[in-house]
Amino acid sequence: QVRLVESGGGLVQDGGSLRLSCEASGSGASIGVMAWYRQAPGKQRESVASIGRGGSTTYEDSVKGRFTISRDNAKNTVYLQMNSLKPEDTAVYYCNARAFQIVTGRFNDYWGQGTQVTVSS
Repeated sequence: QVRLVESGGGLVQDGGSLRLSCEASGSGASIGVMAWYRQAPGKQRESVASIGRGGSTTYEDSVKGRFTISRDNAKNTVYLQMNSLKPEDTAVYYCNARAFQIVTGRFNDYWGQGTQVTVSS
């Protein structure tokens, strides 16, 4: 089992910055790709950014150039640096990790509890 704990959300003004963190803990699993998703009120959850163990990254178009995802494999932690925040970035942000279960030989997806990011205009 893998547990994900997020931190770093909050209220910020238009143009401000926030840094989200997500620490994975547990045993019996090897964590692969980690990612951040977000869900705004009345909208579907969408992918924001992802990062592989080797550091390869992907970004949703609207956050390119403003958000940076990074990870520390030794700490099993993924970060999301968010700069130039806009009101439309307001959402609950969720951490996701895909982990290989050693006992079953399968991959499972795990989710954090979510952290609220609110950008005021």
